[in-house]
Amino acid sequence: MPLTSISTSVTQLLSALPFATPKVQPGDVWLVGAGPGHPGLLTLNALSVLGQADIVLHDALIDPLLLQMVPETCEIETVGKRGGRLSAKQDDINTRLVTEARLQKRVIRLKGGDPFLFGRGAEEALTLVQENIPVRVVPGISAATGGLALAGIPLTHRTTNSAVTLLTARDKTGVLPETLDWQALAQGSPAIVAFMGLAKIEEIAQKLIAAGRPAEDPVAVVSHATHADQASVITTLAHCAEDIAKANLQAPALIVIGVVAPLAHQLAPSLGQSLPDYAPAPPLSFQRSSS
Repeated sequence: MPLTSISTSVTQLLSALPFATPKVQPGDVWLVGAGPGHPGLLTLNALSVLGQADIVLHDALIDPLLLQMVPETCEIETVGKRGGRLSAKQDDINTRLVTEARLQKRVIRLKGGDPFLFGRGAEEALTLVQENIPVRVVPGISAATGGLALAGIPLTHRTTNSAVTLLTARDKTGVLPETLDWQALAQGSPAIVAFMGLAKIEEIAQKLIAAGRPAEDPVAVVSHATHADQASVITTLAHCAEDIAKANLQAPALIVIGVVAPLAHQLAPSLGQSLPDYAPAPPLSFQRSSS
């Protein structure tokens, strides 16, 4: 479908809604959550804002189909950050947002997941406020909720856990954050979700086991959640690094440690049918001898 036809269809859809959607003013910057990956998980407010953009600065992992939702005249630029690869510096991204807003453009910063959950959205928002630039936000579905739900892993279950801990495995320098309290995590959190931790899974497992987490604690790893090439493994803390290598899982990936991880065996076959053009393979498990 031509972009003009898509734009017209989106406008008609939004105008038929029984509630108002956001209006983007020249000189505004909108931090927009694109969801965990599948374009069908974009919110209506995000769709509305994209349709008004003069410029979109987007993360590296955004589905290209989302960029068809912008006007034909919109500038589109990738400013994504990928671990271990040449990426835009955050200070440069912040400066660019300010510069484009001062040119009275309608600026959309399109970010994977939710802008304020390990997405550097807070850094960008604070810079814009300090520079007296109007900044707005459209929350997005996080991979930790939407991505794991579609992989058959609920974050909580009344009979297993009343708490869940979300952590990032990368600080500003790219290493495991020194502020993480491994003993508290190991002994106090029944379910842990680690973002950006695939390359550090062995170190994470070693630290948790050393802090008292059982080596047989279940672990689920979901690669490319909600994308057509999604893959996952159910394993244990002691064997997770080995099994991830066997399965050749690739980043980006979410790591779930604790009681909810094995639920994927029961739930993934059904919940994995929740989206069109999305039929992930069942989670892998590697058999081991009991000897």
